[in-house]
Amino acid sequence: MLKGKNILITGSSSGIGLATARLAKEYGANVILHGKTENEELKALVQELNCEYIFCDVADKIAVDSEVQKILEKVKRIDILVNSAGIAPMQEFLKSTDELWLDVFKTNVLGTTHFCQAVIPQMQKNKYGRIINISSIKGYPTMAGNGAYSASKASILSITSSLAKEFAPDIAVNAVAPGYTDTPMSLTRTSSKAMEKAKTSLVGRVGQPEEIAEVILFLASDKASFITGQTILVDGGYSISGK
Repeated sequence: MLKGKNILITGSSSGIGLATARLAKEYGANVILHGKTENEELKALVQELNCEYIFCDVADKIAVDSEVQKILEKVKRIDILVNSAGIAPMQEFLKSTDELWLDVFKTNVLGTTHFCQAVIPQMQKNKYGRIINISSIKGYPTMAGNGAYSASKASILSITSSLAKEFAPDIAVNAVAPGYTDTPMSLTRTSSKAMEKAKTSLVGRVGQPEEIAEVILFLASDKASFITGQTILVDGGYSISGK
């Protein structure tokens, strides 16, 4: 499905990014991993997938530009960008600090922006590109919670539509908004009570990272050639379960 395509996946050391990287490799893509630091988990995954990698803080525009340029010198082009890097610190709204809000927006919003700014120019030259941003069910007003995180993921919805309009028709830009998913981030920021409530989705369970990855890579493929500017909600029907 993705044979010969070069795909860069941010935040691919764990969770949805990791699942997407492994599945992309199965589908024939040339995977480029990304992590915030050059850690052992990232190195092990590089060996497993026999692929290239970069590491930088997505909030640091200069570092992002530098790392993307270095990898482009090796692989010549990036066909697909998946913006999966993100953080979700938990803090009550009235106790939340400016520092927390800024950290969340620097990673979740500016991080996505920085990688798009670094990759889009060469996609324009090649007259081809696929960008998939990761939002969240929490980005929708009726499902919001955890103020800073929800606000950042709502921003991704708008950024996705804006980029799709600006860079059409050669570059398709879409987003995936996962519901409750069995990832390390979900387990650390979601209470056991909330996880039990998540099982009231229409399919009766939380999602698996591989299920989210399948939707991401569908949007990354030419099978989704008539889809752009859209956010696909992948939540097992939780948002409409009425429970």
